[in-house]
Amino acid sequence: MASLAVLAGFVLAGFVVGVLTMMVVRQNAGRQRAMPPVDDVEPGALPQGVASVLAVLPSSAVVLDKEDRVLRASSAARAFGLVKGDRLMAAELLALARQVRRDGEIRESEIEVAGHKFGQESTNFAVRVAPLGSYGQVLVLAEDQTEHHRVEAVRRDFVANVSHELKTPVGALSLLAETIQDAADDPEAVTRFAGRMQHEAARLTYLVQDLITLSRIQGAEPIPTPCPVPIDEAVHDAIDRCNTTAAAKDITLAAGGAEGLQIWGDEELLVTALRNLIDNAVAYSPEHTRVVVSARPAGDCVEISVSDQGIGIPESAQERIFERFFRVDAARSRATGGTGLGLAIVKHVAVAHNGTVTVWSKEGSGSTFTLRLPAFGGVAVPVTPSTTTIPLEAAQ
Repeated sequence: MASLAVLAGFVLAGFVVGVLTMMVVRQNAGRQRAMPPVDDVEPGALPQGVASVLAVLPSSAVVLDKEDRVLRASSAARAFGLVKGDRLMAAELLALARQVRRDGEIRESEIEVAGHKFGQESTNFAVRVAPLGSYGQVLVLAEDQTEHHRVEAVRRDFVANVSHELKTPVGALSLLAETIQDAADDPEAVTRFAGRMQHEAARLTYLVQDLITLSRIQGAEPIPTPCPVPIDEAVHDAIDRCNTTAAAKDITLAAGGAEGLQIWGDEELLVTALRNLIDNAVAYSPEHTRVVVSARPAGDCVEISVSDQGIGIPESAQERIFERFFRVDAARSRATGGTGLGLAIVKHVAVAHNGTVTVWSKEGSGSTFTLRLPAFGGVAVPVTPSTTTIPLEAAQ
């Protein structure tokens, strides 16, 4: 989509340049027939209709006269810091404009300018520079490509990370298959290596499932069929799905807090987010500890927290833990079979519900992840169920 947007931008720019050139040619032809010589025409005036066309352009647009003074600049050009007063501030653009003025050839390029917006180190522009009329005027069009470059960088990193993550279990499966083939006469070895193959196959399955889930929700598209979601049921469902893993480490999963709360959204997505948070808590908690899932009203939102007594997260890593494939301890994550996508999925589920996810953590004391989601009906109040429901209690 980003590539199509860039292509469309350049097509529009080419169309505008062509329209402006035709307008200027026709105007000059009319002046040659019915007006004084060119020397008597005001050289600093814009050709008729040019200002109107520039006003509707989404790109940053600048018109320079033969002395490199700015005759007209769009608000976007000034906002990005390309123009200050009547001067073009980008040296590369100015050099391109002078070349175009000398030989009359349209030029395209990409430039990077120091960041002018808050929090932005630099801005990347795709630029197109063309002659405008016969008085030395030059038209400069600059399209902001910063977001496009950022998306491309994220895409490249994602592909590289996915390739790396897939390579590990696939390579292990291939090696284990060869080992089993060589050890065909040793039943004990075959059994041992077959178990390892099942482990790697499960890891590969989890990774593919997480990738499918992430691709489905990361597009920032609204939930197709939202409905009231009972928090109690979602919490119990998520705990049920994690019981086996928790039992293997003798970790108690408990649910508590206010009952009868509801949000407006997708129950399966909410269960997926909670399951990922609980799985994460179990993976990074020592044996014989406790993981608690609790819900409480918070104004017009419902807050669902998952707390553990695990190893905690270093403060330096807490800002990055929701990034795809980011791991605080890569060796431990691989040992537990983690894909590095669980918290990224949680973040996107929160965004899909117009909510947020936050973390509190202290090394050696555990962590608490909190989902804050808009309540059904706009106010977080308990809803009395019409039928008997199972009360929240510790799940063994």
